[in-house]
Amino acid sequence: MVLLSPTVRALGELLTSCESYALKHGLIYNVTKNEFMVFKADGGKCPEYMPVISLNGSELKRVHTFKYLGHYVTDDLDDQMDIERERKALAVRCNVLARGFARCSADVKTTLFKAYCQVFYTCSLWVNYTQQALGALRIQYNNGFRMLMGLPWLCSASGMFTTVNVSDFYAIIRHKSASLLCRV
Repeated sequence: MVLLSPTVRALGELLTSCESYALKHGLIYNVTKNEFMVFKADGGKCPEYMPVISLNGSELKRVHTFKYLGHYVTDDLDDQMDIERERKALAVRCNVLARGFARCSADVKTTLFKAYCQVFYTCSLWVNYTQQALGALRIQYNNGFRMLMGLPWLCSASGMFTTVNVSDFYAIIRHKSASLLCRV
């Protein structure tokens, strides 16, 4: 559960409401798993002092980063960490496919690549990142496909994707972003 509040006082009221609900329904919050974050304002300003925020009498720990539903959220709303998480996960998935399915046909490899390497979970939420971070993810995507298909490292990315009818990195990002906008 995530609680969002514009002020510390409002957050206290939300936590009080959660405490009374838990008490009424016989629930107990695991305070060691609860934490709070203060988002920085434009320009990176954030108050150093914060009053004690507690749940069931236990003080909550302040964090600058947390993982929610697989997505890293930072107090400055920067997406670098989440893009790096996705890059590492993509590298693992590509390696598993390349090692486990090296002797399969190109059609099988293409189908597996589309299913396991075009996920980019939460990429439609990325808005604050550097081109270098996104470029590193794109390179990982391209190299993973080359490795899986047994292609030379210097072959054209656009050519290799076009030949087997696989979307390139930027097409996937555009599609996922457009899909989110349509749903919203």
